[in-house]
Amino acid sequence: MYKLGLYIYCIIPSDQERNFGPIGIDGEDVLTIGYENIAMVVSGHPITKVVISKDNILIHEKVVEAVMKEFESVLPIRYGTIASTADEVRNLLDRRFREFKNILRDMDHMVELSLKARWKHMDEVFKEIEEENNEIKIAKKAINSTNTDNPEEARIEIGKMVQEALIQKKAESAEEIVDKFKRTFYDFKLNKTTGDDMYMNGSFLVGKGKELEFDFLVEDISEELGDKVDFKYSGPFPVYNFVNIAIYPEEWEK
Repeated sequence: MYKLGLYIYCIIPSDQERNFGPIGIDGEDVLTIGYENIAMVVSGHPITKVVISKDNILIHEKVVEAVMKEFESVLPIRYGTIASTADEVRNLLDRRFREFKNILRDMDHMVELSLKARWKHMDEVFKEIEEENNEIKIAKKAINSTNTDNPEEARIEIGKMVQEALIQKKAESAEEIVDKFKRTFYDFKLNKTTGDDMYMNGSFLVGKGKELEFDFLVEDISEELGDKVDFKYSGPFPVYNFVNIAIYPEEWEK
């Protein structure tokens, strides 16, 4: 049987003990362990490698989101972090106190908003790519010429040219969207997209006072491009894409 340790979800600015109830992994109570005026949010968990499962990851995220409803600054901790004892948690908070306080200050009243954009009609997008790229137009005309020695090889080259042009078009189109929101966010990240049709998967760091303005801009751009683009807007979330606090096993041993 494994010894019971503490699974860590996030860090908050608090000098009060708090119990959020049995919302943790395996239904464990989620509570705080503090040092001075910062605390880690934890729940009981065997000292073993955490199973990476969709359910556990979802619980981890839901706990952080529940904490965010009560605290203005929440620093998510990387999934799967476990301490042996409460004293280990307090010692780590002591050693990295200034670092955590600075990040809490920087992320005060900040939330993350997500905006994804997909083209609705890819046939039109590929048509635009061809019209905008003379090399592709010339190559397509040449492939039908009797002078083409290897038409199959030519088609493969055209396919590569189209994919390169599509990547460029995605980047330019995403930049246009981001530019429309530049007065509302402090930072942004463009994450990996999936499929030919998705051209933006953006995460935006927004102050809570700017959320409504961001919402209105999403509505405006949806009306402007709604017949061509499908937008998926979600949030607010904890600042997952802008805080990456990692705690390594050797740190607990110090």
